[in-house]
Amino acid sequence: MTAEGYARIEEELRHLRSTARPAVIQAIAEAREHGDLSENAEYHAARDRQSFIEGRLAELEDQMARAEVIDVSKLSGDTVKFGATVTLADEDTDEETTYKIVGELEADVKEGKIAVTSPMARAVIGKSVGDSVEVETPRGHKGFEIVSVEYK
Repeated sequence: MTAEGYARIEEELRHLRSTARPAVIQAIAEAREHGDLSENAEYHAARDRQSFIEGRLAELEDQMARAEVIDVSKLSGDTVKFGATVTLADEDTDEETTYKIVGELEADVKEGKIAVTSPMARAVIGKSVGDSVEVETPRGHKGFEIVSVEYK
């Protein structure tokens, strides 16, 4: 996991502990004041929300305990490794695309972050600037050339 991904998890934990958990506890207390709990939809909704928050807290704490944080800013070189920001040129269209190779928990294609276990990342890891790679995509085999490798 990158330091950025670890910080994002820490921030979500902080929010859940300091804002979401107290808010749901307050909502449960208010719903209890409304009387019969067996037919109280507000109470059941608040309890469901509390269950979700507690589950998410446990999940995030587990991820942080098992995380191996890699400071990408200390990496360098022309070879693609975990944490690299890679610019690829489609060999058919010359269209360039940039991806950052991150841990599975951080991956978000819309932000240009792909998991280290993705087919694209597996194809480029270990390669250098100027190398060509072949990747199996939903549209078939595509060829890409590695244009640049940065660690930022």
